[in-house]
Amino acid sequence: MNYIPVTELEKDEMLKEIGISSIEELFSDIPEDLRLQEPLKLPKGLSEYETRKAMIKLAGKNIDTNKLTSFMGCGAYNHYVPTLVDHLLSRSEFYTAYTPYQPEISQGTLQNIYEFQTIVCELFGLDVSNASVYDGATAVAEAMVMSCDKKKTEIVISRGLHYEYCETVETYANGMGFTIKYADLVDGVTPVDSFEAEATEKTAAYVVMYPNYYGCIEDIKSVIDAAHARKALCIVVVGDLSAMGILEAPGKLGADIVVGDGMPFAGPLGFSGPSIGLMAASEKLGRKLPGRIAGVTVDQEGKRALVLTLQAREQHIRREKAASNICSNQALYALANNITLSTLGKYGLKEMADITLSKAHYAMEVLTKIEGVELLYDQPFYSEFALKLPISARVLQKHLLKYDILGPVDMGWYEKDKANIGLFFVNEIRSKDEIDTLAKAVEVIINEQRFI
Repeated sequence: MNYIPVTELEKDEMLKEIGISSIEELFSDIPEDLRLQEPLKLPKGLSEYETRKAMIKLAGKNIDTNKLTSFMGCGAYNHYVPTLVDHLLSRSEFYTAYTPYQPEISQGTLQNIYEFQTIVCELFGLDVSNASVYDGATAVAEAMVMSCDKKKTEIVISRGLHYEYCETVETYANGMGFTIKYADLVDGVTPVDSFEAEATEKTAAYVVMYPNYYGCIEDIKSVIDAAHARKALCIVVVGDLSAMGILEAPGKLGADIVVGDGMPFAGPLGFSGPSIGLMAASEKLGRKLPGRIAGVTVDQEGKRALVLTLQAREQHIRREKAASNICSNQALYALANNITLSTLGKYGLKEMADITLSKAHYAMEVLTKIEGVELLYDQPFYSEFALKLPISARVLQKHLLKYDILGPVDMGWYEKDKANIGLFFVNEIRSKDEIDTLAKAVEVIINEQRFI
């Protein structure tokens, strides 16, 4: 049965077994004045059938990208994931996999990790990758930890980094004694001068997002060179991961650490989770990567064998020596990324990126033809762009739901002075008809709101 109630007779038997007469006696050590003096105001319990019915009704209130046409991104990007992914993930040997504590007998898991690391290195243009961390935000924070030491305790972060990523980094920094400084945007991007204005001899790294929080494509080569001139590292945070099909890999431009979020290639958005953080670094920083790193060797018989080359986590070594104490092996999502990217191949990924770029620019063109709608920043962009609207972005978002359209992201949620800024995301699966429908709906809603 899915739901097994405990009868009053069974409760009495359990209490008798442990030598007490009532449940209240279990709390006798808690002072009387700290205990609740009346029953909790909870509704009457439901039967198994009633519980199932109530949960189905609640779940039916959820709406997702299968029901709605989504133009919402800002960190959670809805790209095409082949049906093959779910089909293979449903195999029990995959969905029950976890950290290989006895790696030598977990060759299948290690192969998945090794191939995942290889794919991440190819995507980001770097030498070594790990497996893995929770999501893109924690990947940035872990990259900060990798960069800092006793002498260099400051990080300069572009204001173009996602607000929630910044919050995660600040939380880490607060507990570790690091200082976070921010480089201001100029027309939607972060010039080198903004980094230089905040940097000191204690600066460990510059952090820049690519494409950034507003969808603009940063000149990361200039930022990388400026960081290196100060003998600091440069951490590049990849925004929409599919952009790697069309933009130059940050590692090939000299980035020391590149991080991102693998959710777009792992499966449904799932209301922004679960996810998987991608991390890659130059060879000299490989030993500082958190988590585990799988490698290839040969066994006593000369056969190819996979091993855990590095295990810099607290469950394998002393806690104080661990590179991180919270990193997790997101094995299922690592496998999903492997399947998606292997199915697409490098040409398929490029085609996905080309189509996304083309459709995003078409959407921008038709939306900015609407009276009162303007592009916020006139900068190169990939899949996202921010628009100045004549009405509140939240109001537009609410009314678009009547048309079964999700989006745009209300930028006023993060910055109060940007209540009339909407961030639109367009991917390769959006059709011209869907984009035209969005534009017509936006125009109708704006005209209606003008008379309210």
